[in-house]
Amino acid sequence: MASLPVISGREAVKAFQKLGFLFHHQRGSHIILYHANGRHLSVPDHKELDRGTLRALIRGAGVTVDEFVKLL
Repeated sequence: MASLPVISGREAVKAFQKLGFLFHHQRGSHIILYHANGRHLSVPDHKELDRGTLRALIRGAGVTVDEFVKLL
């Protein structure tokens, strides 16, 4: 299993967009993404995402850490 890199919220959004998630809106410092299958993600727009937060977002997107790291 690949270790999680330290990335920003915007970098995470770009990777999730490659998976088919679309920007819906931004409220404060959170970027809301939706997918056609009904999933949604709320990505904090921070310089560095906490590893636990990033891992939860990856799990919510329905992909593995390895698949996510390849998208970066």
